Amino acid sequence: MTLQTPSYRPAAGEEAAPGSAAPPKSGGLRALAQRHLSKLVVAPSFAAILLFVYGFIVWTVYISFTNSKMLPSYELVGADAFSKLWRIERWYVAIENLLIFGGLFIGISLIVGILLAVLLDQRIRGEGALRTVYLYPMALSFIVTGTAWKWILNPGIGVQQFVRDLGFPGFTFDWIVQQDTAVYTLVIAAVWQSSGFVMALFLAALRGVDQEIIKAAYLDGASLPRIYWGIVLPSIRPVFMSAFVILAHLAVKSYDLVVALTGGGPGYASDLPATFMYEMTFRRNQIAIGSASALMMLATVVAIIVPYLYSELKGGKRV
Repeated sequence: MTLQTPSYRPAAGEEAAPGSAAPPKSGGLRALAQRHLSKLVVAPSFAAILLFVYGFIVWTVYISFTNSKMLPSYELVGADAFSKLWRIERWYVAIENLLIFGGLFIGISLIVGILLAVLLDQRIRGEGALRTVYLYPMALSFIVTGTAWKWILNPGIGVQQFVRDLGFPGFTFDWIVQQDTAVYTLVIAAVWQSSGFVMALFLAALRGVDQEIIKAAYLDGASLPRIYWGIVLPSIRPVFMSAFVILAHLAVKSYDLVVALTGGGPGYASDLPATFMYEMTFRRNQIAIGSASALMMLATVVAIIVPYLYSELKGGKRV
């Protein structure tokens, strides 16, 4: 019978004796394998983003400097497409409509969203049901929203005909078929869909305000409107910027709402840059001009988002 001496294991902080076999680092190998496996899993996503996002952006930039028409052409001709773009009257109509639509859409959505958020912040009865009702339009696509409002605003079957059937034969509400007012129908539908989302943003911010400050203002005799205007709303100023960036992004890339509600008409009176780009690229077979207009839209989005990101990152560094 032979006695086996127990193997010596160095204590914590003690170095192993020279020539002794180190135990296998199974945990380290496992962690290394998991790290490489995670990279392999994420790699297809990065490749898809590089190809279908940044790759297409680079391709669009290149095409915008060519003379492409029905089919892409890879002959560089400089900024000729941009020069032609800014000589097209329809492009100026689209830009003007974007300024009208974007300004009214962002402004009214912010006002309505803030008012709804302040209303629900009073802990009224049925708050859950009202919050669901206000948020429900955001669950719909802009195609559904545009189609529904197209029926509502149709002079023959919508609001105008309904009011006339009530006994007001002189009532007129035909904005959707008038060149000067068609763009405002886009504002109505867009505000109806997006104001609930703005409400949710501001309601979440309002619920995070320190209640002790509000109670102190009440004790000092401040009225409820004065408290919200002078104390609560200034304290949630970053939410205003976030809501503005989101709404501005929606306004710039609005396409499906226009197609479903007005089709860009009457004529092209309610065209936006997105519908102009589609029309030039896929219907007029002017790929270079369509790519140039797409880059103008991209530049607009970048001009909105980059200052926002800069302010956020700068604020994060200060913290």
